[in-house]
Amino acid sequence: MANRAYLRVWTRDFSEQTMIAEFARFLTTAPLSDGKGRFQQITVQAVDATEMPVVEWDLKEGTFGPAEVAALAAQHINEDTAFIVDARWDLWSFDIETLKWKQGPEPLVMICQGKAYDDGVAATSGHFNAELGFEHFFTGHAGLLAPGAAKNPFESSDHPVEKTFRNWMASSENLKQYHEKTRENIQKLFGWVEAVEAALPVERSELWSEGEDNFEARLDAILAQR
Repeated sequence: MANRAYLRVWTRDFSEQTMIAEFARFLTTAPLSDGKGRFQQITVQAVDATEMPVVEWDLKEGTFGPAEVAALAAQHINEDTAFIVDARWDLWSFDIETLKWKQGPEPLVMICQGKAYDDGVAATSGHFNAELGFEHFFTGHAGLLAPGAAKNPFESSDHPVEKTFRNWMASSENLKQYHEKTRENIQKLFGWVEAVEAALPVERSELWSEGEDNFEARLDAILAQR
C-alpha cells in the first residue's frame, strides 16, 4: 500500500472556546479545487474513531464555504470531539501505467481534534491535521528525486510496470518534467503551510509521512535540486 503524507498543526491558545473559530480559519487557508463540491462531507466524531459518528453532512451538492462548514461543526462543540472534513485539492499526478501526467482533484481530509478526543491524541498528532494524500505526490516514486535525502533511494522490483517507469525516467527530459511537476505540488503544500502560519497562532507545525524519516527535509532537497 502506498505511503501517505500529513500536515500537523498545534496552536498556542487551542481550547474548546477557540477550536471552531480556528478551524474555520484553517479551512479558509486550504488551496482547494475550484467549483461546486470543494467540501465533500463533514463528520462529527465523538470519543474516538471506534465510535459511530455523531452526525455526517453530505456537502457535495451545495456551495458550502469554510464559514458554513464551521457553523455545522459548531452545533457539536466538545473537548472529546473531532470534526473531519473531506475536500479536494488539485495536484499533479503521474500514471506509471500510461506514462502520462494529469492535474486534477485529489482527496484532502482536514481534521480538528478536541483536546480530550481519543485520549488526547491531539498532543501528538496536532490540534489540526490534514491528510494530504499519497506521499509520492510530493517525493516522486522510487527515490528518483533528490536520492541522497530519500529513505530508500532506488528501491526497485521486477514488476513490469516499474521497469517501464524506470526506462521512461532514464530520459533526462522526462525526468526534468517529473521534477518540475513534483516541485509544483511541493510549492502548493509549502504555500499552504505559510498561509496557516499567517492565519493562526501556530505554536508549531510539522509535515510528516509514513515512508520518510524526515519528510520536510526530503521536500526541501527536491526543491533545491537543479
